[in-house]
Amino acid sequence: MDDAAPLFSVVIPTRHRDGPLARCLDCLAPGRQNFPKQQYEVIVTDDGSMSTARALLSEAYPWARWVAGPQRGPAANRNNGARQAAGEWLVFTDDDCLPDPGWLAAYRNRIEKGTSQLLEGRTYADRPRRSLAEAAPINDRGGNLWSCNFAIARSLFEAVGGFDERFPYAAMEDSDLRLRLEQAGHRPLFVPEAAVCHPWRTVRGWQSGEQHRHSILIYLSLHPEETARINARYYLYATTRNFWRFTLPGLFAHRGAGFTQALIDHAACLKMAWTLRKLSTPKIPADHHVL
Repeated sequence: MDDAAPLFSVVIPTRHRDGPLARCLDCLAPGRQNFPKQQYEVIVTDDGSMSTARALLSEAYPWARWVAGPQRGPAANRNNGARQAAGEWLVFTDDDCLPDPGWLAAYRNRIEKGTSQLLEGRTYADRPRRSLAEAAPINDRGGNLWSCNFAIARSLFEAVGGFDERFPYAAMEDSDLRLRLEQAGHRPLFVPEAAVCHPWRTVRGWQSGEQHRHSILIYLSLHPEETARINARYYLYATTRNFWRFTLPGLFAHRGAGFTQALIDHAACLKMAWTLRKLSTPKIPADHHVL
């Protein structure tokens, strides 16, 4: 890196996923991005406990910077990477994402055209869905500010306090940040040209549903006004809609692949509805912990 501060600091949180991380870094290597290498840095903040990606970066990606994570979940891990940043802007993606060659250039072009301090890119999947057990955060229209693809002026990120580290899982921590930014008068501007590919991932068992339930309770405890929107009725409607719109057609389209997981997901949604129906004021769960 040159002595001059870069425009962008790309922050990638990781934990025990060297294979996907390597593919992500391949997309960000100098020469792969249509963007001057001296204008961006890449920071990998690593929450690994059994192993880390430090050797991987040292051997294959010496242009990227490895830092040890705090091991308190993705929100704290992203904040940790942001604290190491030298760039004027922070650009977040996940270790299982594949940024397009024009990703950073698209963000720079939009920055040069306006005064927005908050930009959101497009996220697409690598292929059509093949199983009801597959999930990917597809974002074609914006308005989500999902953590796998957005850019924010570092001064603004610091002013709102970054991600709330009370969220221990990869769920709702980005929604919380978006809401706080909107309350401060900053709505994300959608930049569809700033695209990353998020390959489909297979979801198994109850764990993701339980993590979502815990995260929703934390979110609603911090923003009780959101119970007007996120409540038992919302989850009952979502369960019914998703069954008729996705599960039933997918049962035939995918020849039953992933149907058991779809039923588990519906059951988790109903459990969420029952939980919210019983609680008048959601509280942060006392039993949450980082996995």
